[in-house]
Amino acid sequence: MKQEINNIIQKIISGMVTSPLDFSVDISNDKSHGDYSTNVALILAKKIGKNPFEAANVIKGKIGENSLFKKVEVAGPGFINFFISDKVFIDNLKNIDKDFGKGTEMENKRIIVDFTDTNLFKEFHIGHLMSNTVGEALSRIFESRGAKVKRICYQSDVGLNIAKAIYGMENLIQDYDKILATKNASAKVAFLGTAYAYGSQSYEQNQEAKEAIIKINKEVYDKSSPTTNKFYKVGKKWSLESFGEIYKKLGTKFDAFIFESQVFDFGKNIVKAGLEKRIFEEGDNGAIIFKGEKYGLHTRVFVNSEGLPTYEAKDLGLAELKYKKYKHDSSIIITANEQNEYFKVMLCAMDKMMPELAEKTKHMGHGMLRLPEGKMSSRTGKVITGESLIEKVEELVKEKIKNREFLVKEREKIAEEVAVGAIKYSILKQSIGSDIIYDFDKSISFEGDSGPYLQYSYARAESILRKAKNEKIRPSFKKVPAELSELERDIYHFPEIVMEAQKKCEPHYLVTYLTDLAGKFNSYYAQNKIVVKVDEFSPYKIALTKVFAQVMKNGMWMLGIKSLEKM
Repeated sequence: MKQEINNIIQKIISGMVTSPLDFSVDISNDKSHGDYSTNVALILAKKIGKNPFEAANVIKGKIGENSLFKKVEVAGPGFINFFISDKVFIDNLKNIDKDFGKGTEMENKRIIVDFTDTNLFKEFHIGHLMSNTVGEALSRIFESRGAKVKRICYQSDVGLNIAKAIYGMENLIQDYDKILATKNASAKVAFLGTAYAYGSQSYEQNQEAKEAIIKINKEVYDKSSPTTNKFYKVGKKWSLESFGEIYKKLGTKFDAFIFESQVFDFGKNIVKAGLEKRIFEEGDNGAIIFKGEKYGLHTRVFVNSEGLPTYEAKDLGLAELKYKKYKHDSSIIITANEQNEYFKVMLCAMDKMMPELAEKTKHMGHGMLRLPEGKMSSRTGKVITGESLIEKVEELVKEKIKNREFLVKEREKIAEEVAVGAIKYSILKQSIGSDIIYDFDKSISFEGDSGPYLQYSYARAESILRKAKNEKIRPSFKKVPAELSELERDIYHFPEIVMEAQKKCEPHYLVTYLTDLAGKFNSYYAQNKIVVKVDEFSPYKIALTKVFAQVMKNGMWMLGIKSLEKM
């Protein structure tokens, strides 16, 4: 409808101006001021020598009678408000199905979304949880608008961090032997975290340990030590098994896992070629650097003094490998915003070496997720794992629903899905770049501004539909009330909101919309008896409930939040 209104106005003003005007058509926040409003008259007024109010009335007069609009009004300094015809809303409701909200704007676009990007031999922490939630939501939103999306997880399996963890495994051998005998995957990954913290602290405090870790680092690359190979193989296996369980719980299926060990040769060769072209320079101790100061950035090392490629060089190799695997139009990399400055330098170097790939590559930095306990650090062992956060929220949900009639397995599943929904909602409800302090109580509330509120509203609608089926009242739009509620009008806007979230790469538009829509439905439910055999409008109310449930289901799927039949 926004585009339809835009087209109508452009046609009207085409004879008044020499070129198309750039104006906005927006969904009205206050429905008493119409369903849509435009500022075109404020922009047109200067062009035609009239004040905005006069210009608005000229446009209104030329619109005349139009079956799309119940009425058109001029308000304030010259805004034009459009009240959409009830028939438009009802016709829309009749056509809502599982594909409602989908579009074709990105049809045939091939997009790689690179997210989560775990580090082997380390625990899956809440930063990974943040990246996974944002990446999965954007992937689904892009898919809903017709894009072909490939989900990539780029995982660190070589480098100094791995060497530090292996050093810790070797020096905590008694603990290692005990963990080796257990089947507890969480305990195994927790041990890897402990080993990494031990190795990291030893590297900083003990010169002999530092030299041993540097040696292990080389052995990981060239696979020259049977002992190092043994610990490496075990730690990698434990990490991947643990991450796989978490991805399953979060509802993410990656199309490819790419490891640093697959790209370091690519990256090193790119940097060497860049050295010959004088894009890179030799620094101290034989390192190869990129002098970012030339471009208003900062200098970074791409190959270290040991001749090993750094993260920067590997990211260049990753870009090349991703394009070889999937010929894409766009590659979006999602990380914490702590890496924003790093990516500016890396992408600048990529632009000098591989301008076509650099043009296709975009970095998005998300904010930090913090708990009341404060910031975490894997170096010191103070890590807040994603799994522990989910488990803590699960326990709070179980306590909240303990008096409800569920089977034990059913209660466990509901608690998990509500907990994951609560966390995802808390991450997605604001702009991607914003930091979050997680509020446990608010996140599991069943009354507004939470994931469980969305799930509960959907479950309530499903309960009403089951009751209607038992009462043998079929949904129908044949007999429509004289006055429509805000619920019908808000449902209409769903595809436009999804499009906005896609264009701006901001899932929070969709979160806000679904929360408001759930509120409208719950108000409607409070004011209307829906399943009443003697009510001639009961079939309509049931049909409206059905389409509300479908929109909620479609929207929650895009956010990666499970829709539950009962709670």
